Amino acid sequence: MSAIRVDAKVVMLGKESVGKTSLVERYVHNRFLVGPYQNTIGAAFVAKPIQIGEKVVTLGVWDTAGSERYEAMSRIYYRGARAAIVCYDLTDSSSFQRARFWVKELQNCEEHCKIYLCGTKGDLIEGDRSVRQIDYHDAQDFAEEIGAQHFETSSKTGKNVDELFYKVAEDYNNSAFQYMTEETGVDLGQKKDSYFYSCCHNN
Repeated sequence: MSAIRVDAKVVMLGKESVGKTSLVERYVHNRFLVGPYQNTIGAAFVAKPIQIGEKVVTLGVWDTAGSERYEAMSRIYYRGARAAIVCYDLTDSSSFQRARFWVKELQNCEEHCKIYLCGTKGDLIEGDRSVRQIDYHDAQDFAEEIGAQHFETSSKTGKNVDELFYKVAEDYNNSAFQYMTEETGVDLGQKKDSYFYSCCHNN
């Protein structure tokens, strides 16, 4: 059996219940699971290939726990990441402050990691603008300040989810961020049709 080869390690970071797992579910399986998720403990791993022109790029995505008590464990998973999707909930101002924390962590510890700022739960503000707590322009200004791409997404409707992950793969393909060479890539020893591998994951 052929093994999945991961070209670029991507880590999901953000406050607990911000919607990281839902984002990954939509990206990998194109679905939105109704009902509360059990909180991720440690991290869960997915790998999915994306066609970029004539090349296939496989992103290995680590969905990390958002609870502050798992901070030290999250640091283990983002080591060596070539891209980080830092998530905040558009209806929760405290989640944006938490996103700032993770950005600072990455800047201090993983200087070669390219950051993507991602607002989640966009469907909630489309239904009721009054619930928006983070102004788009404030988030965009922060993204420009840190040199990040900024997306507002909805895992429920799928808005901008594929575009987000496609941009990560495209940037990798265009060498917009430092990545593993052919010799140092990660071979996971998994079947190509097996996308999920959980590590300390309760789901």
